[in-house]
Parts: sequence; structure tokens; C-alpha cells
Amino acid sequence: MSEDLHCELTNDPAPADLEVVDAGLHAYNVAAADLDAVHRLGCFARDNDGRVVGGLRARIWGAAVEVQQLWVDEAQRRRGVAARLMQLLEDAVRARGATMIYLDTFSFQARGFYERCGYGVVATLEGFPGGIAKYLMVKRLVGTGCP
Repeated sequence: MSEDLHCELTNDPAPADLEVVDAGLHAYNVAAADLDAVHRLGCFARDNDGRVVGGLRARIWGAAVEVQQLWVDEAQRRRGVAARLMQLLEDAVRARGATMIYLDTFSFQARGFYERCGYGVVATLEGFPGGIAKYLMVKRLVGTGCP
């Protein structure tokens, strides 16, 4: 490293400094890949009043889909809402040519649910507090959907 540079670690990074990092990485990525082809997707479950009681946030890029977040209101859990949202996403992205969906989940979250939907663990990350692990899961879109 150059003598005129120094590195630091901070527990409270300045938003402006973080923006420099984000902008620099974004510029590099845009030069290397067609990021304009990444499209955001959302699936929502609403009650009779139109209030969102469950939702899924994802993005599609080519034949790959990333599920970024899946949430269902506590009162609506274990009623098939998450499975319906996942199936809605799968059906929609299959029609757009997707062949794979991937996601990550912590051990205290929904690994079993995703396995019932046909996802398999391809990597496990350990070292989180309390013995928590993070799983990277993948599903190839060639079979059936969620139960």
C-alpha cells in the first residue's frame, strides 16, 4: 500500500463515505454487466381492506431470480400465504424464462419451508452468535411448486 494512504475501521461510518463506496462499485459493475436488465419484482397478499399482510421482494436478471425478502404477518402465518406468494413468483418468472431461483435464510427463519418448496442448501455459513447459521438455497425451475 502506498505510504500516502491509511486505512481505518469505524463503527459509525459517515453516510457520505458509504455513498462513495456504493457509487464506485456501481460504476465498476455497470461497466462489466448489463445491470439495466435487472428487474425488481414484488408479490403481495392483501386483506379485504387492501392492507399488505404478506409480501415477497425479488429481482430477476436473465434466467436467475433472487428472493430478497419474504414476510407474512404473524396472524396470517401457517395458512399457506407464503407458499402462495412463492408459487405466484415461480409461475411468473418461469413465463419470463427463468430457470433458477436462489435465496438465503438464517437457521431461525424458514429453511424447512423453503426445503418443502423444493429448495436445496448449496452453502452453509457458520459463525453467527448463538450458533445461528445462514443457508444459501437454490431451486431449479423444472418441477412442482410449494405445497
